[in-house]
Amino acid sequence: MHPLQPIHPTRTTHHAMNLRRPLLLALTLSALTALAPATATAQDQAGKPVRWIVPFQPGSSPDILTRIAAEALAKVLEQPIVIDNKPGAASNLGAQLARRAPADGLTWVYSSSPMAANMRLYKAPGYDAMKDFIHVAMLGSSDSVLVVDARSDIRNVADLVQRLRAKPGAASYASGGSGTPSHLAAEWLLQVAQAKAVHVPYKGAVGASLAVLGGEVLFSLPIVGVAAPHVQAGKLRALAVTGAQRNARLPGVPTLMESGFPDITVVAFGGLSVPAGTPPAVVQRLEAAMRQVLAMPAVREKIEATGAEVPAAVGREAYTAAMAAEIGATERMMRAAAIEAQ
Repeated sequence: MHPLQPIHPTRTTHHAMNLRRPLLLALTLSALTALAPATATAQDQAGKPVRWIVPFQPGSSPDILTRIAAEALAKVLEQPIVIDNKPGAASNLGAQLARRAPADGLTWVYSSSPMAANMRLYKAPGYDAMKDFIHVAMLGSSDSVLVVDARSDIRNVADLVQRLRAKPGAASYASGGSGTPSHLAAEWLLQVAQAKAVHVPYKGAVGASLAVLGGEVLFSLPIVGVAAPHVQAGKLRALAVTGAQRNARLPGVPTLMESGFPDITVVAFGGLSVPAGTPPAVVQRLEAAMRQVLAMPAVREKIEATGAEVPAAVGREAYTAAMAAEIGATERMMRAAAIEAQ
């Protein structure tokens, strides 16, 4: 073309439009492709096996709670659910494995109050509870209960405090592990009561309860579901529960508030979380399924039979708020009990 020859507007416009059409088509296809995984994942979940990581031992209260929910969820979602127990490192090990898993909706983790507490109890837990996970739904919550051997002459919290003050540091107590609600509750109680005892961590609430039964330690604060059978069998004596109100499983046992410690309330909870980045459609599907399952009378009865309670608000918003609140509560308990991060 001659440098002085005018450019024909119509020809130029048509030429540009012809160039843009394939470009627009390519961009449109690219956008659709980017959106496809979220939609496809939500639609194609049925039939694919799910791995539900439980950072606690088989037979523990979290494990039992998970299996109750998994049995019902497998039917609602039409997917097999495999429970994968990965205890260790105060529940950090299971959370680390879940954080590294693909965010495809096929790997879940039983998240819990210890997962949140570990954000303050450990300098490097290996994950961020609020950034690395989407907290889909809470399954249940439970009080802890302060117990001693039924053969002991300790009849109430005042007796226990008196014993501990008489010989500071001579007695020991069991917890379900460092950073568990039983550990934090015991340290908080000791600090407020101005008493001392040696902490002996065990692998879960079952181990902590057996330690009291075996005379290895003086007291413990396992969750109600684990301790109640031993209390009802007359093997453990329940001194107080850690909730704001008396527990329906142990209605004759006072709260710590009633026992002279009005500022101490500790409630453990757990639920379902998935790795961050899981498609929103999948998260919504899981949340809806969990709501459906927890509304079933048979499922609720099984959960309540363990000593846990199904919370009034179970969805993602409420559960995420509970996890965040637990981090703040742990920080306050650590300050009150002079606990340093490990």
